[in-house]
Amino acid sequence: MKKTCIIYGSTTGTCEGLASKIADKLGGAPNDVINVTNFKAEMLSEYENLILGTSTWGAGDMQDDWYGDGLKILQDNDLTGKTVALFGCGDCASYGDTFCGGMAELYDAVTKKGAKVVGKVNADDYMYEASAAVINGEFVGLALDEDNESDKTDERIDNWVEQIKNNL
Repeated sequence: MKKTCIIYGSTTGTCEGLASKIADKLGGAPNDVINVTNFKAEMLSEYENLILGTSTWGAGDMQDDWYGDGLKILQDNDLTGKTVALFGCGDCASYGDTFCGGMAELYDAVTKKGAKVVGKVNADDYMYEASAAVINGEFVGLALDEDNESDKTDERIDNWVEQIKNNL
């Protein structure tokens, strides 16, 4: 596997915990799991692969810390040659109409800058009303719901890591 980092935005700690689980499954080093508040543009040259995670807030928005420098770094740099995988967490019961929608903003940012996105997930196994992060019946990344479907998290992560690891 090429050098990979996991960058996440987390308000309550849920997305941070998921980032750590994913890193463990990939065998990543703990220092390669980075809170987006510590993400710097020069880090892009250190990593060939980026795994980006966000929780979803409000009307399908990314976690607040992404709106600082994190999103700007992605938008201001050429990501051609980078492989990106996305994961997001949301609440399908209370926010079923915007479930994991924050991933859509990350997806748009990285695809516009030339990154190759891997790890789309079939949306049929999820209970939600709508999501900006679904394109042609697939989430643009791994969608997780620790509030209502935590019993599915480990299996979903295992399946997703198995799917993406050959691309990293």
